[in-house]
Amino acid sequence: MSATKVVPAPSQEIPFLPYNRSLIGQEEIDAVVQVLRGGWLTTGARTREFETAFARYIGAANTVALNSCTAALHLALAAIGIREGHEVILPTMTFAACGEVIFCLGARPVLVDCLPDSFQLDPAQVEQKITSRTRVILPVHFAGAPCDLDPICDLAKRHNLKVVEDAAHALPTRYKGRMVGTLGDITCFSFYATKTLTTGEGGMVATGNLDYAEKIRRLSLHGISKDAWKRYSAEGSWRYDILDVGYKYNMTDLQAALGLAQLGKCDSMLARRAYIANCYDQLLQSLDGFTTLPVPADIEHAWHLYIVQVSHEALTINRDRVIEELKNRGIGTSVHFIPLHLHPLYQTVLGYRDGDFPNAEERFSRAISLPIYAAMSEADISRVMDALADIEGKFHR
Repeated sequence: MSATKVVPAPSQEIPFLPYNRSLIGQEEIDAVVQVLRGGWLTTGARTREFETAFARYIGAANTVALNSCTAALHLALAAIGIREGHEVILPTMTFAACGEVIFCLGARPVLVDCLPDSFQLDPAQVEQKITSRTRVILPVHFAGAPCDLDPICDLAKRHNLKVVEDAAHALPTRYKGRMVGTLGDITCFSFYATKTLTTGEGGMVATGNLDYAEKIRRLSLHGISKDAWKRYSAEGSWRYDILDVGYKYNMTDLQAALGLAQLGKCDSMLARRAYIANCYDQLLQSLDGFTTLPVPADIEHAWHLYIVQVSHEALTINRDRVIEELKNRGIGTSVHFIPLHLHPLYQTVLGYRDGDFPNAEERFSRAISLPIYAAMSEADISRVMDALADIEGKFHR
């Protein structure tokens, strides 16, 4: 008697919609292949072309391409002269990179809270934290919306401080008609894989100060003399001088080629993200289980993130459970950010404690970042919206 063959049931697994997917087309592929065939892979002419095009796009006087926004923040502070004994004021609601580069230079991160009902730092608290050791205010533009820079820049001017902007979320973002990247002393952008423009890994410094730009460029390649990247090219020389203690933070031509192709469609990708944000807005007007924060009328949002706040008053489940419910429906999400003061490093080294920054803790406890990227289809958008509506229906009080 022959054995009965067991046929497995068809898979019922829901296809997963990732939190982010870069929009990579043939133009990006062709640009990278062209560099590969050209034979010069590291920092070179394509990197300089990317710097020039990016400067033109945002209206900056000087730009330096680097291998990450973390590198940009590190070198921005180093160029200003941050060292042991100095203090840098920054929001607790930010990513690890902002604080760690301050530690790396021997300085002290001084944290401030968000504004009530906002993810942006509170300028009034910044003023309260200024001491004789303060050298830099480091505002973070959050989710694609700019923080309120005018009072921050006024504070900096009155107290003889510098402003280094973390614009990792803010391309292209405008504040009162002015492009982010042309406002503070130095602005740092990110081209990480999830960002509005990607080079895989990468970053850019923008500044109106030529001395800062030249020092950052020098520090990005071991502190060696100008045009060190040319020393293996026909116009270069093998001889060089070490002028500073530097780092290995340069961008490659492979990354720059990808960035140039992405920059060419930066506006169209923004338009798509704005459309998705509007779709979400329309849905959420009919749901009370999730809320969004208002967008100020005098800014242009980059829509790097679309953050919903879970209403614990309207739903029977908390933020973490909502994330699990979305995952069960095949929807990827993220959370931006776990406030710095809640991490062991900041509590052990700097003495911060839970409860120190209640506005940031409240924002964090409710926040979910939904998928919003130019590669999303209409069906993808509908899936996210249907999942939110379904969760509200099942778990409404």
